[in-house]
Amino acid sequence: MTYDSLPDRTLDKRELQELVDTLAARRDLWSEQVAFSDEARHYASLHRDEYIDVWLLCWTRANDTGWHDHDISSGAVSVVQGALSESNPRIGGSHLSVTVSAGTSFCFGPEHIHRLTGATDDAVSIHAYSPPLWRLGQYDITEDGLMRRISVSYADELRPLDNPAA
Repeated sequence: MTYDSLPDRTLDKRELQELVDTLAARRDLWSEQVAFSDEARHYASLHRDEYIDVWLLCWTRANDTGWHDHDISSGAVSVVQGALSESNPRIGGSHLSVTVSAGTSFCFGPEHIHRLTGATDDAVSIHAYSPPLWRLGQYDITEDGLMRRISVSYADELRPLDNPAA
């Protein structure tokens, strides 16, 4: 699947995963945009139309999205270099966390809440969303388990809120 072969409709999460896997193998489409910073996660828009949104994200161990959802969008992530840690919140228990290494991808629906962090320095990932991102939900989970959601623009860099629970 390439940009030219995309259907004129919203893609489901499995189609998005197929797309990010294809793009991960096409380093010529994104390698010149790779850059790293501990201060702010580096990201670049690779493609956006009325049905899909594709991003390149670069990570160090210091980069953290904080807890978030993708509002009405499904998504997929392919790790092309290094590794990311994906965590899913559990209220009143330990959060579920997995390491996603280079050569691995995953997909999710709009109901998915997660947090991504760099598990290695110099990690690179390709992300696709459909419909395109406009709003995201960012979450804070207090030490006593209280969760709140704040709606943010897709153009805002995700990072932990003031008091995120570990």
